[in-house]
Amino acid sequence: MCMDAKHHKTEPGPEGELYQQCAPWRENACCTANTSAEAHEDNSYLYNFNWNHCGVMSKKCKEHFIQDTCFYECSPHLGPWIQPADDTWRKARILDVPLCLEDCNSWYNDCKNDVTCKENWHKGWNWTSGTNHCPAGAQCQKWTEVFPTAQSMCEKIWSNSYKYTTYTKDSGRCMHMWFTGQNPNTKVAEFYLNQGSRTETAKITSLTLSLAVLLSML
Repeated sequence: MCMDAKHHKTEPGPEGELYQQCAPWRENACCTANTSAEAHEDNSYLYNFNWNHCGVMSKKCKEHFIQDTCFYECSPHLGPWIQPADDTWRKARILDVPLCLEDCNSWYNDCKNDVTCKENWHKGWNWTSGTNHCPAGAQCQKWTEVFPTAQSMCEKIWSNSYKYTTYTKDSGRCMHMWFTGQNPNTKVAEFYLNQGSRTETAKITSLTLSLAVLLSML
């Protein structure tokens, strides 16, 4: 399924021409080819987001943010974590998507020598110029001062869209931001969907038993 958000398709499907880092999703994607190309641009029309708000972002760090954008825009397997959103630009968001340990750690390590002025990049920017700039009083600091750990970065930077986990890519319990070949997130999403169904069934069973006990006492 696809999110009800700004640039997502209404239904996932094949997109043979997805651009560069978004290409792994081409067999089944929630993004269009144009969206995938824009994901690689600075200040693209997608969100007018300025990666270089505290000087030029390093190439390796930016690659992770491009991959993050591809994952968010293109993935058809985020259903278990989609929640309603009270935003002007989207009706749905993701919350606590369990990222694989390797992806979160490599993202952090490749950005730790970069600079930023905010820990939450979803909100609080100065948008008066049409693109985001550091708000008044926010000083540019070394990445590791704003985000002391990989967990703090992965969880805080997009308002808990992602959840830091100790699950590795071979566990089948975490979402792969980086992959090649067949999309491993299909089975991961199925696992969490089934887990959610079992939890709901257990709740209903418990409620039914409690009601039966209560009725027997009347």
